[in-house]
Amino acid sequence: MATVLLVRHGRTTANATGLLAGRMTGVGLDDLGRDQVVRTGDRIASVPVATVVSSPLDRCAETARAIVDRQPGAPPTEVDAELTECDYGQWQGHRLEDLTTEDLWRAVQSQPSTVIFPGGESLAGMQSRAVAAIRRHDAAVEAEHGPGAVWVAVSHGDIIKSVLADALGMHLDMFQRLEVAPASVSIVTYGASRPRVWATSTDSGDLSWLARSVPSGDAPVGGGAGTPAPGSPGA
Repeated sequence: MATVLLVRHGRTTANATGLLAGRMTGVGLDDLGRDQVVRTGDRIASVPVATVVSSPLDRCAETARAIVDRQPGAPPTEVDAELTECDYGQWQGHRLEDLTTEDLWRAVQSQPSTVIFPGGESLAGMQSRAVAAIRRHDAAVEAEHGPGAVWVAVSHGDIIKSVLADALGMHLDMFQRLEVAPASVSIVTYGASRPRVWATSTDSGDLSWLARSVPSGDAPVGGGAGTPAPGSPGA
C-alpha cells in the first residue's frame, strides 16, 4: 500500500493576525511560514516522493513548491480543488475572536457534524470530499508506483483534521480533539483491512525510514519493534 504524507501549509499572514482566511485569494505565507515549509521540505527530502498533490490556494502552492524543490528528480505535481479549504461562507474574512460570539461557534466546537456555515458548506460535506480525494489519489499512486510509494498531499488544517479523524475511526464530532500545526506532517496508510495512522502533526524528526521500509497493512500484536533509527542495524 502507498503512504500519504498530509502536510498543512505554513503559517500565513492571516494565521498570524487571527483572521479566518478560508478561500480568500492572495493569502500567502509570512516569514515564519516560509521558514517552516523549508524545514518541512528538508525533512521530506530523504524520502523519494512519487507525486505532490496540492490545494489550489496560494499558501498550499507555496508549501508544495518548497517540498518539490528539495526532492531529487522533481516529482510531478497536481492541483486538486477537492483538497481546498472549507467554504466558510459568511464567516470568511472575519476575525476568529469575533466569530467566538456567534451562536454557531459552540456547535463548531462540540457538534461539528451538524454545522453548515452560512452561505458555505457543511463540515460533514468538507470531510466527505476530502477523504474521497485522498483515497482516490492514494489508490492511483499505488497502482502506478507500487505499494512502497510515498506521496504528499498539501492542504489545510480542518481538511487534514477531518481526514485523520476518518482514518482513526473517529466521529466527526470528535475531530476538534486533533491538532494540526502549520507545516506539520501527518502519516497515513490505507490498508485492505483498515487505515493506519503512523504520526500526526509532526514538525521534527527523521522520515528516512519511509524510504527504507514499506509499512505493513497489519497491526503488530504488542506494538512491534518500531522503525529503525538512521545508521542502526536494519536501517
